[in-house]
Amino acid sequence: MALQVSPFPNCFVAGIHAVGWALILPCFWFLDRLIAVCKSTTLEQTQQLELECYLHPLKVVFGSIFFFILFLTTAPLAFLGFLLWAPLQACRRPFCYHRETPSSPERETHKGFELVGKASFGFATANLCLLPDSLARFNNLGHTQKRATAIGQRIVQGVGRPHIRIFVDSPSSCGTLSPSNSILPTVNSSTYGATDRQTNPAASHHSERDSAEGRDPIPKSNSHVVCVPCDDTEEPSAESPPILLNSNQNSNQQGRMGHRSAPRALLSQGLRQQDDVPWEVSSLFPANVDILCLEEVFDKRAAQKLTNALRPVYGHILYDVGVYACQPPCSCSSFKFFNSGLFLASRFPVLEAQYRCFPNSRGEDALAAKGLLSAKVLIGQNQKQKRVVGYFNCTHLHAPEGEGEIRCEQLNMVTKWIGDFQAANRQPDEDIVFDVLCGDFNFDNCSPDDSLEQKHCLFEEYRDPCRAGPGKEKPWVIGTLLEQPTLYEDDVNTPENLQRTLEREALRKQYVSPPVPTEGCPLVYPDTGQPWIGRRIDYILFRETSISKHCRTEIEEVSFITQLAGLTDHVPVGLRLNVIMDCTDE
Repeated sequence: MALQVSPFPNCFVAGIHAVGWALILPCFWFLDRLIAVCKSTTLEQTQQLELECYLHPLKVVFGSIFFFILFLTTAPLAFLGFLLWAPLQACRRPFCYHRETPSSPERETHKGFELVGKASFGFATANLCLLPDSLARFNNLGHTQKRATAIGQRIVQGVGRPHIRIFVDSPSSCGTLSPSNSILPTVNSSTYGATDRQTNPAASHHSERDSAEGRDPIPKSNSHVVCVPCDDTEEPSAESPPILLNSNQNSNQQGRMGHRSAPRALLSQGLRQQDDVPWEVSSLFPANVDILCLEEVFDKRAAQKLTNALRPVYGHILYDVGVYACQPPCSCSSFKFFNSGLFLASRFPVLEAQYRCFPNSRGEDALAAKGLLSAKVLIGQNQKQKRVVGYFNCTHLHAPEGEGEIRCEQLNMVTKWIGDFQAANRQPDEDIVFDVLCGDFNFDNCSPDDSLEQKHCLFEEYRDPCRAGPGKEKPWVIGTLLEQPTLYEDDVNTPENLQRTLEREALRKQYVSPPVPTEGCPLVYPDTGQPWIGRRIDYILFRETSISKHCRTEIEEVSFITQLAGLTDHVPVGLRLNVIMDCTDE
């Protein structure tokens, strides 16, 4: 059953809601500008010094007075709008749904299971800090609307590029191989924020694609495969040809017809393998990401800009997720000024979706309706014409440090709510091929202060590819929380520079947030002989016990993505899974 696009039961209610918000918006915008004019980012402060701008104090004084007068003028209208808007939240479904009509139904399905019984799925998550501009500036990020447009364009550039795989069947030939520049799309346009500084063309052949506000072509996504046979090449079996097919308008028309694990499969950015997990630090989003989860998309206009940018690639988008105003005690007991900030974009049709709000938030986190968004998506059919589906869950946990008990309670709720959602929507005549949980958990696996969350039973159900055990990361893992004061330094202000910085431990220490010590105890980090990792608070987990018993999951790659350098204070994370289905076991 298809989801209804409008979050309201009828057009009349939706119209009254629109009128109420239209009356509120001017007052809200003037208040936002009043605060923003008084708060500069470090990038703006640097530009003011370089330009010797001595009029900035006058701009702050007169700008504050001007916006304060406009705020007071529009406040009565905002109050009337609030009286219309607030009561209607009781009948609002807690998310908006955008559906892009495909040119053909086949573009929204994955033929892999139907043709060869195997398929590959890509997932990615990123915290974007798309708060109202005034609040984002306290995280050293400004210009929320421009950043939203730039982020959407960069994501499309990354996920819409050709999926290039180079197979080297010789252990002596495992160096980093890069595709020809002519294969990848290029963009020539203006840039935003920290990326407006010139980079060395010789050092990076991707720099022209890192634009923020120009026209960005959306390339047709095709899988480019180059096979390099050597003396030790394995003979391909008759059942499994050595060709990998992984695209249908970005990976959904054809499934994989073969699989070889890394390090023989070298991606364009240089895939490495440790602990049986192929991984890379990439200056681009992985090609053919099927489902994308974004956090902190709190601003409604920014969410709409993201939707407009992503809809050519992702035909199904859930945005403005969460509740507002006063809610019944059974869901959210406090007044919510902001939604959950969750944003889900999927290539596959969304069959069912459910949002649940955490009732135990405190402090400033209680102003936002943080919670869990669960979705069931339709993948296609298997070789026996049985429906194939997947479950995808995204969340954003309590933020303040030192409040691990609250996060543990929220993890308990997440586990229960996911189980309830799947139990209510599971059908006997369908196969489940993935069950993924991702988001910003706001705790890491190396801080002594987060030891309570690190031992939570959630990690016994869901597998974390980056985790060696409670409080211990795998040695190749990279922290995903960047230090906010240094977001615009030369070492991290472009995708290529941030990529190089994260790959070098000595530089990484300067820009990735360090672990949080327990209060009153000195921090000893890292342990002797261990690498310096930093705080990894962005997770992508998957569960195998809840999928169909005849399905087998393999990790194809884990990615730490630097394409949003200068646009957010987090490092996005990607995961690609191979799922092999043996229908003979049914």
